[in-house]
Parts: sequence; structure tokens; C-alpha cells
Amino acid sequence: MAFNYKKSVTFRLNQSSKALRARSGGHLMRIGLHPGQELVLKVLADSDGRTMSQLALALGVQPPTVTKMVTRLSTQGYVRRQVSDTDGRLARVHLTDAGRALVASVDKAWKRLEREAMAGLDDKDRKKLRKLLRQVEKNLALSVDTDPDHDTDNEPDDDDQPAKTVKLAG
Repeated sequence: MAFNYKKSVTFRLNQSSKALRARSGGHLMRIGLHPGQELVLKVLADSDGRTMSQLALALGVQPPTVTKMVTRLSTQGYVRRQVSDTDGRLARVHLTDAGRALVASVDKAWKRLEREAMAGLDDKDRKKLRKLLRQVEKNLALSVDTDPDHDTDNEPDDDDQPAKTVKLAG
């Protein structure tokens, strides 16, 4: 029997992620940003003056991606690069006043997106979902070799089955 990917949690997560990115893109477009740029602004709002490497690490992207995002945000007047006084090879990225002001619009867009995405879920379900997604994120961040011979076809397809908790050593 073939794997029914449409009933898999990872397929639903992937579809949710696509829908979230599309909806987020619409909200961000209204304030002049592309998806991902808002994260740069939020990270800098939390800790201004980060290096490009620090930004890449905080955002979970490759340095060339950060360079592209910072260049665009700089062109828009939301961030500025400042070469270090002590090390000419090191540049720090700072929010401009316009960038700081835009963070409030990003927060509004995120709150709107949160309301839309969580419609119909009560606080208990939201908290549980947040916890479960953190666990999925941790699981996927681990570099664990999985058994290629593991047969997922024998696992129940019923969405109402209780989830099994797997505790990972580490």
C-alpha cells in the first residue's frame, strides 16, 4: 500500500507553511516588505548592531541571503551598515529611524496574521500547538540518522489516534 502523504502531518505542515507565507506576504506587501525582511527588522529591534554573520545565525539562513536582504532594506532606508572602528572587515547593521518605525507596522501585521491563522482555536489548543511545533522544530533541527527501512505504511492513518511522544537523548 502506498504512503498516503495527504494524511501525513508533515504534508499538512508543509501546506500550512505555504499558506502562511502567502498570507504573510500579502500583509507585508502592504507595508512595503517582502517575506523574511520583517524578521531582519525584528531581530535588529531586539539587538541592534549585529554583524552579518550574527544576523545569518539568528535568522537561520546563509550569509549571502542576509547580504541580499540587508542590501534591499538599506536601499529602502530601513537599515544602515556601519564598518567597525576596530576591524575594517566587520560591518554592523543598524536600524534607521524609519526602520524602527516600521517595526510597529510589522507587529500589527504579525498580530493580524496570528488572529487569522488561529481562528477557531481556543487558548488551550494554541498553547498545545505552539508546544508541538517547537518539538517538531527541535526534531528537524537535530541531525539524526533515520532508519531508511522503517515502514511508515503500518502506522495508523486515523487522524484521531493519540500522538506518540518520543523522547530523544541528547
